[in-house]
Amino acid sequence: MYLKKSISNGKVYLSFVQGYRQNGKVKQKTIEKLGYLEDLEKIYDDPISHFKAVANERNLAEPKVQSIEINTSQLLEDHTSNRKNLGYAIPKCIYSTLGIHNFFQNKQKHLYVSFNLNSIFSMLVYNRFLFPASKKKAYEDRNNFFEPFNFSLDDVYRALGHFATFSDQLQKHLHEKVSMLIGRDGQLGYYDVTNYYFEIPYNDENEYDDQGNLKKKGFRQKGPSKEHRPDPIVQMGLLMDSNGIPMAFNTFSGGESEKTSLIPIIRRVKKDYTLDRIITVADRGLNTSDNTVFLSGVNDDDSKGHDGYVYGQSVLGADKEFKEWVLKTDDYLHTKEIDKHGEDVLFTHKSRVYAKTIQLKDQKGSRSKKMTIYQKQMVYYSQKYADKQKKERELVLVKAKDLIANPGRYTRATSVGAAGYIKNIQFLKDTGEIPDGITMFLDYEKIEAEEKYDGYYAIVTSEKHLTDKEIRDIYKGLWEIEESFKVIKSEFKARPVHLRLENHIKAHFLICFVSLLIMRVLEYLMDKNYSIKQIRNSLIQYSCSHLDQNYYLFDYRDDVLKAAEKIFDLNLSNKIMAAQEIKKILQYKNEVNYTTQK
Repeated sequence: MYLKKSISNGKVYLSFVQGYRQNGKVKQKTIEKLGYLEDLEKIYDDPISHFKAVANERNLAEPKVQSIEINTSQLLEDHTSNRKNLGYAIPKCIYSTLGIHNFFQNKQKHLYVSFNLNSIFSMLVYNRFLFPASKKKAYEDRNNFFEPFNFSLDDVYRALGHFATFSDQLQKHLHEKVSMLIGRDGQLGYYDVTNYYFEIPYNDENEYDDQGNLKKKGFRQKGPSKEHRPDPIVQMGLLMDSNGIPMAFNTFSGGESEKTSLIPIIRRVKKDYTLDRIITVADRGLNTSDNTVFLSGVNDDDSKGHDGYVYGQSVLGADKEFKEWVLKTDDYLHTKEIDKHGEDVLFTHKSRVYAKTIQLKDQKGSRSKKMTIYQKQMVYYSQKYADKQKKERELVLVKAKDLIANPGRYTRATSVGAAGYIKNIQFLKDTGEIPDGITMFLDYEKIEAEEKYDGYYAIVTSEKHLTDKEIRDIYKGLWEIEESFKVIKSEFKARPVHLRLENHIKAHFLICFVSLLIMRVLEYLMDKNYSIKQIRNSLIQYSCSHLDQNYYLFDYRDDVLKAAEKIFDLNLSNKIMAAQEIKKILQYKNEVNYTTQK
């Protein structure tokens, strides 16, 4: 910037002007109009000297502006891709703070491999976070990022085996880092299971010993699919803390029951994470006698040192006494509450501490062993839940009626849900089709029996001191783990899985787990002001194009980026950045504590 003297209306006029180049020509841009010299002489003894000094001061105070010359007639070479993403710098900040790069560098010291474990793992995580695809596609698109990823596709697949080996250790490492960065309520652990399908026509074979006893189930096997697909599946159990941040995960065969997956992960987490006590929160599918006894034992007033649980309880699947207690309406409490919209609502509820008799397996595997346990049982009524159940049943009944009218359109796989409301339904063993000549009709008795319990929801817990509201609020946290599975499946596109070897598949889920953990930490640091879709869209959009030499042009900025700047102490506002500036942004940072937007 400099002081310019020009003639206007026959008089000398002063202004601040900025010079710049465009298409090789020097041009000027007026920064500030100062006024006529004769008028300024009435204020300043020597206006020209004064404003020259002001211009010099401003030039010294402002950052040095560099100009680059662009050839507007320059053509792109064939197969050119000058677009690069810098949005991955944000998950990299968290990746760095969690010390994942240090973890793999330490592991690498004891391995004789030519490739860089951290380089491969970080590339796969950034790709899963922003541009989810197969491992092959991730490798082919590695140049979307600024950093050089110097390894081969074969190296990627070789590294997957090592990632699977280090999975439990990395989960423990991340638990320690998250505990330091954010803090973690180790007492509450939310657990749920989902499954991921493989588009293959066969199951992995079971392994047997010389005596014909089952040693190990095949990993990819057909089982109860959440999507009701006929494909083989692998199941994933996820344990999450009360902040919605993943703590640990496990994977197991699609041919195994999800009910048996809880005990191994709780044992491992308690041992590895040195937790004194954990209260497991899970839906009714995990509410089994074995899991209950493992966590809390008898749970009488004299018992000490046990863990705990908060489970959903199926009302329809409960015993006769429990159902009668639920429908007994004269002892319900009606508590006024204010919902999240500020409106008055009624919490209709009741609870009791109950001595429940359960059956456990004996040494021969039969459930002949009886045991009495003590638990608090809470049930509440919600009209919204009743309306939801009624609507869902009506949709299933429409399908059931169509099935009765057109049985040739359905098989065992496609009649899931509706078949439960049809009497005399049968399926051919080989094909799963409905045989000709059978008479089917709706089971009105079952429909009527279910309708009585619409709107009632039950929860059971070992924590007998909790109030009904506390029990309900703790259990409500399960929605976040369901949301996490949706993120993994939809945003991170974790399915279908395009891998064959078991350790490669386990590595795939580890990459998804770490990507989810980083996203949840980022959400937490942003005080959950933005959805995952907003965050991902913003970071995907924060990309740039190569201008010339070492300069890149950025064309996107929004509130998510502004929030990230504040949290991670970055400057992402420059329209043009040199490669050296970008490298500074992408440097691994020291492990620091970030502050949220609160």
